[in-house]
Amino acid sequence: MDYFSIKKTFLPFCLTYDDKIVKHLEKFILLLKNSGVEKFLKQPIPNGRPGYSLDRLLATALYGFAFGSGTLRDLEDDCKYNLKYKYLMDNEEPSFQTFSYFLNTIVKPNCEELFHLITKEIAKEIGASIHDYAFIDGTKFEADCNKYKFVWKPTTYHNNLTKKVIQLLAPFNLSKDIDPDTLISSKEIVQLIDKLSSLENKEIDISLKTKTLKELMKKLSKVLEYEEKERICGPDRKSYYKTDHDATAMCLKDDYYAGLGSSMHAAYSTQIVVSNYLISSYLVSQSRTDMHDFIKVLHVYFKNYKCFPKKICADAGYGSEDNYKFMDENKIKPFVKFQTREGNVSGKNPERYRLYDKEGYIKCLYGRIGLKVKVDYRPRYSNSTFYKIFNCAYCSVIDYCKLFMSEENKMKNYKVFEVRNDFSLLKEQNEKNLLSVEGIEMRVNRSMQVEGAYGVIKQDLPYIRLRRTGLDSVNMEISLVFLGYNIRKFFSFLDGKQITKYRKAPPETRNQVFKEPNFKKLGKKKAKKEKEPNQMAKDKYRNKGKKDRQVKLS
Repeated sequence: MDYFSIKKTFLPFCLTYDDKIVKHLEKFILLLKNSGVEKFLKQPIPNGRPGYSLDRLLATALYGFAFGSGTLRDLEDDCKYNLKYKYLMDNEEPSFQTFSYFLNTIVKPNCEELFHLITKEIAKEIGASIHDYAFIDGTKFEADCNKYKFVWKPTTYHNNLTKKVIQLLAPFNLSKDIDPDTLISSKEIVQLIDKLSSLENKEIDISLKTKTLKELMKKLSKVLEYEEKERICGPDRKSYYKTDHDATAMCLKDDYYAGLGSSMHAAYSTQIVVSNYLISSYLVSQSRTDMHDFIKVLHVYFKNYKCFPKKICADAGYGSEDNYKFMDENKIKPFVKFQTREGNVSGKNPERYRLYDKEGYIKCLYGRIGLKVKVDYRPRYSNSTFYKIFNCAYCSVIDYCKLFMSEENKMKNYKVFEVRNDFSLLKEQNEKNLLSVEGIEMRVNRSMQVEGAYGVIKQDLPYIRLRRTGLDSVNMEISLVFLGYNIRKFFSFLDGKQITKYRKAPPETRNQVFKEPNFKKLGKKKAKKEKEPNQMAKDKYRNKGKKDRQVKLS
């Protein structure tokens, strides 16, 4: 017998449902019906409990992710004691195993299509257009695994092992067939062992041969271990976690700003496309940076809506040549910041040159025109052009312009710039869009819509850590969380709350202009020792601690 245990009382049958709540829930069920998700619910759950309606299970699970915690145990409890859930389930009480089996067999294989079908229907019901403009941003969610048990991709160790095998086989003239620039495989080592074993020469030292064979056997076991780790990591990752092979070691933003940038966490990266305050598309990946996921998430958008947004706004994490070219080719008006924009806006770190015209000339920061030249050394980029600026000796910003050059090159009376003309043209066009009144409006709305979506999910719900392991399961969970955010918008619309509209700039707003750089201050700039971001965060954290200790002592 249990003592002092908490008892959950049953609701008396005399209670009735509130008319307003019933109307909202009926509209929600009708929304799911009109979205076309019924095609995924025609097949019953194999080996599942009979009698449960799959459409009601889906409606209850989605409602739970929108207004509850979304855990399976909470869904089970809410179906017993929450009137809204009891209405959605028609007074049935499925267990958490039933919800788990339903999500894994029905929702997981179709989560992307389910998300977009329901989102399109929500946008239709509330009268929101999701094709005129879009805002893109990314964040990382901590994975549900042990953060201390992670494995780095052993490329360096594998490379060193290849060199050691070449050294071992050098006395027997068997290392000629091994390519030192590629990683040796286990199959190659087995072949080398067979060749060495079959060697019969009187001049060969038997003891050395036996010792080499034993060493090769040890190397074979190591190569098998390295190959398994490399297979799990794949070509695009450098780490994985033992308790979740799909999770990648990432530095989360909270740790970075706290000065603990070297503290790695198991995490997944997510990208969202927000249109008219609705998450219109999403992407879950293992990338540690946002830049390479920009085109991928837009492909997901195109796959489900058969078109691209007319305008896109994103932060400087997406400002690359490939992304600009993609938007230009697909006739998307870009409002995407580039890496050096903040320095241009403030005038503290302006770019050292700009395109003078489309004929192929550049103008340096001081105003001198550069002409095309040919150089003997290898360019950094395949599509770059070299420009030479003359008469730099008496320039007032020569120290800033040649900040990271060697002392020998600083003394020269000229400077050569390597310019990617296509990228520069796209960047300057993008810069004009950002400085326009329309660009100001897009940037203001981006901070409200896409960053506001992450704010609601991470702070209001709150949802900061994943509950499932594996990329497929995490993709389903993230899909349900983002869909829950859209469903909350739908219920707010039913309550009569006005969905915040696109913010317009006041009539007196004018185009933004870059601040003129102060040549005197730029001339005094000195090159700082370049450090990794993690090391910079550590130094800042340590210096802050020293100042605090000095204040306490004083």
